[in-house]
Amino acid sequence: MLRFFLKNQSKYINNNVKKSMKDNNHRFASSTSAKNTAESNGLERSASMVDGNEEGKKYAATPYHMRAALRVTPTGKTLLATPTFNKGAAFGLGERDRLGLRGLLPPRKLTMKQQIDRTEAQLAKEDSMIRKNVYLRDLLDTNETLFHRVLLDNIKELAPAIYTPTVGQACVEFGEAFRRPRGMYFNYHDLGDMSAMMYNWKAKDVHVICVTDGSRILGLGDLGANGMGIPIGKLALYCAAGGIAPHRVLPIMFDAGTNNQELLESETYLGLQHQRLDGEEYYEMLDEFMAAVFNRYPNVFLQFEDFSSDKAMDILNRYRDRYLCFNDDVQGTGAVSVAGIMSALRLQGKEVDALKDQKILIAGAGSAGIGVATALSDAMVMQGLSHEEACSKFYVCDINGILSSTNPDLVQQQVPFGRSDDTAGLSLLDAMKQVKPTILLGLSGCGGLFEEELIREMSKNCNDPIIFPLSNPTSSAECTNIQALEWSDGRCVFASGSPFDTVEFNGVTRIPSQCNNMYIFPGIGLGAVMGKCSKVSDGMIYASSQAVASSLKPDEIEKGMVFPDISRIREVSLNVGVNVIIAAIEEGLCKDQRFRQANNEVDIRTLLLDKMYDPVYVPLAYRDPAM
Repeated sequence: MLRFFLKNQSKYINNNVKKSMKDNNHRFASSTSAKNTAESNGLERSASMVDGNEEGKKYAATPYHMRAALRVTPTGKTLLATPTFNKGAAFGLGERDRLGLRGLLPPRKLTMKQQIDRTEAQLAKEDSMIRKNVYLRDLLDTNETLFHRVLLDNIKELAPAIYTPTVGQACVEFGEAFRRPRGMYFNYHDLGDMSAMMYNWKAKDVHVICVTDGSRILGLGDLGANGMGIPIGKLALYCAAGGIAPHRVLPIMFDAGTNNQELLESETYLGLQHQRLDGEEYYEMLDEFMAAVFNRYPNVFLQFEDFSSDKAMDILNRYRDRYLCFNDDVQGTGAVSVAGIMSALRLQGKEVDALKDQKILIAGAGSAGIGVATALSDAMVMQGLSHEEACSKFYVCDINGILSSTNPDLVQQQVPFGRSDDTAGLSLLDAMKQVKPTILLGLSGCGGLFEEELIREMSKNCNDPIIFPLSNPTSSAECTNIQALEWSDGRCVFASGSPFDTVEFNGVTRIPSQCNNMYIFPGIGLGAVMGKCSKVSDGMIYASSQAVASSLKPDEIEKGMVFPDISRIREVSLNVGVNVIIAAIEEGLCKDQRFRQANNEVDIRTLLLDKMYDPVYVPLAYRDPAM
């Protein structure tokens, strides 16, 4: 019916256009021959030039011509340079007239589908992921709606281009490839002015902020201000996967300096070229920054990203009960790991509460490793163990071996996992031989750490060992999927932090799952901010893990997949958001009355879905800033 309506609407519009042209003795209608010539040359004003999207409901529940208009102040070239509102060649005649765009664009109007097709074709020509990353960043800086539409429609193929593993290389090249500023930058010289500076960001209602100090970018170390690529990439996923509108996100670089000597001497580095702040000076700056953010946006959800291991947990504990904040490296990695292990247990034919019976060996005792251990032990507590019993299930190994309870250098977060038995100090391989763990996790950032002897030793004692090399980027992965399969004789349940290709093993197609934080953080942010939650609790984190694990479909389980297909990320994020809100309501942390008064999960899901951003064009109208 819609296509029939649009077809007839086109006839109606064209007939009226032609009538108007005739009545006004327009030069294209001054004679029959002239009219015919115009039509043959494509000069007749067609419905394709009228505001609207001929694909109708393909990209939105409501057809274009029935959507509420958005009033904007920029016009002309300023509007075309505003990526939030720019549509490029998709502006119709009405908008071109209303917004001062006549003559500033090529005459042909393109539909969103035509723009998408052109963009996808161009991306297909790029011969590397970093080139795709550059192209997509340019698109983000010119047309945010089209960028997020293309990303969402091709999330499986493009997520690796804007996120792990490619974002690491993009950060390394950030200064050299810098084109246009995005987000905000704060540094030590801004002390005393940060609250006022926040008003330089003109958006009145920011929902999600992602901030980094660049001190530990993936497995690449201290990249200083070059780490800005991380918040930009993360927030693109918040929009595409989590349904947060792009004008409601804000990437921030918290520039406390860098200890990277190469950057300190680089002519292209754009950050402060002094040694990284530490101690009281660092926290003085961070305290003011946090106060400035939440004074400006009291209900914002703030995500800490890629802070160094020696600060990540301290920062989270410092602010988590005062502000709505979340550390992806600690809580996100922990939550997605719990979800993956729950799914792996299901693949083994076990119930998820069998988690409390596992013995877990973790390579890596930094913020990520301890964060995962903490998340898993918390889950075990929820399954009935005491805190001490849960912690006793873990063997966490750093460069010096299994953590020892007598080591005076253990940081506060490591203490619960220090061993007082004869396993303390054992190497990774010796611990494998003595402990005989059922789960092996890699969060060391040391590529190739899981050698053949280690995995074969594990496979002697487990019929189907769970092996998760979670470090990224790909070069830092503790082992590859094919190595884990070969060395376990095809019996392992595998998931990784970085993507690996599907392989054929013993005549069976094995689809490696990526234990990717993007299954977690967009949904947590969506639920927390839309529910107007006062904090992110451990219960909300656990609920997010359950949501991801329960999102697996039967056919995905049959294929041995640990995580849902990434193409369903919107569905997974919605599931996570719903679970987060339900947990927040139960804990008295949800302040939004609409969700609190919802009668059931279906009502909560409907409310939340209604709030999710869909990247489609909406009609634009001019708003006089003086009125």
